[in-house]
Amino acid sequence: MNKKLFRKKPLELILKDAASGFSDAEQGTTGLKRDLTVKDLTAMGIAAVIGAGIFSTIGEAAYNGGPGVSILFVITAVTCGFSALCYAEFASRIPVSGSAYTYSYASFGELVAWIIGWDLIMEYAIGNIAVAISWSGYFANLLKGFGIHLPPYLTTDYLSAYRGFHEAGKALASGANFSSLDMPVQMGYNAWLHAPSIGPVKIIADLPALAIVFIITYLVYIGIRETKKATNAMVGLKILIVIGVIVLGFFFIKPENWNPFLPNGFSGVMKGVSAVFFAYIGFDAISTTAEECRDPQRDLPRGMIYSLIICTVLYILVSFVLTGMVSYKDLAVKDPLAFVFAKPLPEISYIISVGAVIATASVLLVFQMGQPRIWMSMSRDGLLPPAFSRIHKKYKTPYISTIITGLFVAIPALFMNMTEVTDLTSIGTLFAFVLVCGGVLLLPKDENIRGRKTFKLPYINGKYILPVLFITGVVVFRNQIVGLIHYTGSWDTFKDKLPFYPFMILVVILTVLTYLKNLSLIPVLGLASCFYLMTELGYTNWLRFIIWLIIGLVIYFSYSYKHSRMGKWGQQLPGMKEPPGES
Repeated sequence: MNKKLFRKKPLELILKDAASGFSDAEQGTTGLKRDLTVKDLTAMGIAAVIGAGIFSTIGEAAYNGGPGVSILFVITAVTCGFSALCYAEFASRIPVSGSAYTYSYASFGELVAWIIGWDLIMEYAIGNIAVAISWSGYFANLLKGFGIHLPPYLTTDYLSAYRGFHEAGKALASGANFSSLDMPVQMGYNAWLHAPSIGPVKIIADLPALAIVFIITYLVYIGIRETKKATNAMVGLKILIVIGVIVLGFFFIKPENWNPFLPNGFSGVMKGVSAVFFAYIGFDAISTTAEECRDPQRDLPRGMIYSLIICTVLYILVSFVLTGMVSYKDLAVKDPLAFVFAKPLPEISYIISVGAVIATASVLLVFQMGQPRIWMSMSRDGLLPPAFSRIHKKYKTPYISTIITGLFVAIPALFMNMTEVTDLTSIGTLFAFVLVCGGVLLLPKDENIRGRKTFKLPYINGKYILPVLFITGVVVFRNQIVGLIHYTGSWDTFKDKLPFYPFMILVVILTVLTYLKNLSLIPVLGLASCFYLMTELGYTNWLRFIIWLIIGLVIYFSYSYKHSRMGKWGQQLPGMKEPPGES
């Protein structure tokens, strides 16, 4: 059974599925032209990274970390750099434009592919919920410019309203002034207070988020693939908005808002991990273009590095402007860029909202087109029911997968909180990056597929470097490490320390293996840094993520393992051309 769990999908079959449109690729993969240059790749990276993160979750990160959140952008950028380089080599070994699901099925086998595919389903869906919530905030602000004011209970999620009402109630009971409360608390309180009721149940839901998901799902359903081309042009609009915010916001900065720089300490900065990482979450898209680069060995890493540097500089400048214009305590809103200009320059606030509405809608469109292909590809492989790979006779789209994807995003978007959503999205993506970085360490060395020139990570022997880094880290963070084993008697305090234990074990194992086997430093650092960021997401998010994986494994062993296309075909043998019934 162990061998069957890790049965691999032959490259020949992957290419055949891709040519037939039954892969998780965003486009046909046969006959790809090597046209992408460093300039093209840099633009693609910027387009992928400048999205809902900078328009929305940057506010949540600043709320937790204060002006010092800029430090976290640097940490996350370095982590993404390690991971994207690993992803590039991983992708270039398999000559199709697909996702980690396809690559892992060919490289590591079915069980790992299922885990990554199931993880990607959560990542895409939850990430799209966050984008829809962000879009809702900017859309509501845009309507205000036309004199249309949506009631707060129709633009706020139920959880935020409930928490805001009770938190405000406690503060007011203790004599606090309502205007002194944090803006998210005020908004939640007003939403709950004025919401209509059916018996004891309050009618509170984010209707604009629901509406945009339905509209985007309809566009994907009827197959307007050409719209994706327009999304590439959106990078110019996004950058203009961001630069405009930086330049105009500079004149309204109050330096006293930057003091203290770390109001909640470094731990407060790290609380923004999910929000900041979400800002970079589309970055792996650039690493899947290895087959279309003129010179992937040279251009791909340069394009990634340049786009990371540009986006990180923009993010840092925006974080300084936002925290300088208003108090960091007021930034946990869905539309922070528009919010900071609402009082000094309301006209600019509406212009920002127009650009954000268009830009975030384009991001939502791309990812809503991508997720059904994950479902379709897994269904084509027999890991999900056949209905998920059915193609509409008229529109030629995977219509059932598209509808389910829409419902999977639309319904939770009505009620879910932005923080909960970004936490789940980030832990799912980081987990995929961990598997990719670890997988690169297992790839055969010096392997060229059919004589092609593949992208290869620069090899840096970590034999001595990693042990030195490990010892340095132990010395510098010795107090924090000792604190991990100190039990205060409070489970609520201790539980968030639990994810750090597997991280410490992993680091020790990696250090020993690197010394003994001369492992390459970049994937090792990528694996360790991604896992560390996962530990900062806390016990609750780990618990939710583990529950999601357990549900996935139950589905795999109860359905997918028995219906696997590869299982019916048997282990790939030399000379076998087609699976039974596939000719």
